[in-house]
Amino acid sequence: QGIPWPPKDNPVLYKPALPARYRGIAAPLGIKGAIEVEASPWLEDNQWVLDQAANNPIVLGMVGNLEIGKPDFRKNFDRFHKNPLFLGIRCGNLWDRDLGTDMKNPEAIANLKALADAELELDIANPTPALLADVLRLKDRIPNLRIVLDHLPQIELPTGVLRELGKRPQIYAKVSEVLRRENGQVPTELSFYKPRLDELYEIFGQDRLMYGSDWPNSDIWAPYPEVLKITRAYFADKGPAVAAKIFHKNSQAAYRWKKRSSSS
Repeated sequence: QGIPWPPKDNPVLYKPALPARYRGIAAPLGIKGAIEVEASPWLEDNQWVLDQAANNPIVLGMVGNLEIGKPDFRKNFDRFHKNPLFLGIRCGNLWDRDLGTDMKNPEAIANLKALADAELELDIANPTPALLADVLRLKDRIPNLRIVLDHLPQIELPTGVLRELGKRPQIYAKVSEVLRRENGQVPTELSFYKPRLDELYEIFGQDRLMYGSDWPNSDIWAPYPEVLKITRAYFADKGPAVAAKIFHKNSQAAYRWKKRSSSS
């Protein structure tokens, strides 16, 4: 059947990224659990991921990929929501979808209200200024919806919109895709990334930022240990209590994941 992404001509990403491979990379670094965020638009891939997670307790849960404006959303949502490892859905600039267009559809808004009422979260994929403005409007329409913003460190975004999002409760931001290229190189010094991280920390604070590896996509920029090292170094300067929030407690608040083993 193949896969919708990544393409075969991507030598870095076109390989299996299964729990055993992740555990081999992450466990030596002290990582005890992760949440899978689904990139495939195929409905049954949600079930496939849940099946993979069933016997791999390092996977604390998954964020599914369902189209909020589709007539069969509620049926599919009810199906996957029965599994306690299904923690939310992903929405945004992915597979030619558009949140702003979806928000004009009353059925889509009703589906997102059902998501919020079920106490599941909404991951926002690949932010742009327009998408974040839509997120702000969405949050005001559904105040009890928990929202997770991804990949903010790598993108130049209007500070005003970010500050407005930072004022809204239950909006969390992932410290993911921290590394970026400058003149064809990927800097490995914390000083290069610190100004952007300082800005996000000032806006979202120690209670609503959380680490996200973006693995395996992070392999495009650097091996996993290098990706983690930059973020660990930044939050180490803020003390162990803050680091515990960034690398553990805040993700639990955002995703409501539950321990699957004594080491989670």
